[in-house]
Amino acid sequence: MTKFIKAAAICLIMTNALLAQAAELRVGTASLGGAFYPMGQTISNLVNKYGTQGSMMIPVVTGGSVQNPRLLGSGEVDIAITNNNLAALAIKGVGPYKSGPIEMSAIAALHPSVLHMVVMKGSDIKTIEDLKGKRVAVGPAGGGTLSFLNFLLSLHDMSLDDMTPSFLSYSDGFSQLSDGAIDAAFALSGYPAGAVMQAAASNDLAFITFSDGMLEKALEANSVYRGVLIPKEVYGTESAGLAIGVNNMLIVANSTSSEIVEDILHSVFDHLDEFSAQNANAKQIDPLMSLDLSIPLHPGAKRYFESR
Repeated sequence: MTKFIKAAAICLIMTNALLAQAAELRVGTASLGGAFYPMGQTISNLVNKYGTQGSMMIPVVTGGSVQNPRLLGSGEVDIAITNNNLAALAIKGVGPYKSGPIEMSAIAALHPSVLHMVVMKGSDIKTIEDLKGKRVAVGPAGGGTLSFLNFLLSLHDMSLDDMTPSFLSYSDGFSQLSDGAIDAAFALSGYPAGAVMQAAASNDLAFITFSDGMLEKALEANSVYRGVLIPKEVYGTESAGLAIGVNNMLIVANSTSSEIVEDILHSVFDHLDEFSAQNANAKQIDPLMSLDLSIPLHPGAKRYFESR
């Protein structure tokens, strides 16, 4: 009987040790209706399926790319998605991160995010200048859409005061566009974006365009941005949309162990075919871009990509 009790105690200790190792990794994504949440969900599925470190990853709805570095710095998430521009600002403690630099590193490049600037077909809004006096869904407060839009407005000598902004999730923003409650909706997302697809399913949409020379002016003002052509087939528009975009990345705290980082990357990038089959945006990922990001790679990530 004593031997049985001892054996049971040893099993209990081993079980508790295994449970302790099965840490929960929270990945900060964005609001529903964009590309970040399904991207985080797919990454989580792959890590939970192929990971060897005993960690379980779960996607967390957040304010998006601006908020995610802050959540990472405060320990509210363990891994997050943001973009090249914001990551560079976060580690310097400037722009939206004036409360101080965030100790974080990149672990991989992801798909590019494109600023969707959308109206109903037939709208009198053709360019950014036409947004004056209009009702505009600008994405959630703290999200990357608002930061991007503010950048473009400043180049046009405009601000949010020139319009009536609604701070909505992408799903709610494009739903209100369909209902006629607003005049234009913006979303910084990979394409196809779920919220835009949903609106396009029952409506004819059109892209807001740049007036002559303004896209070039924006790209000169910030070298991490790039022009992106959204094919007309994506949302069934009459013509392709010339948009502005930025590459995204996965980030972690500098204190994250190299073993966990390498395990995440092996789980995801060693199974790119499965990744792409589960997530359309993953087809736009170029792993080599991970060696050319705006912030340093985590040592575990550097070791992984240099060995490929």
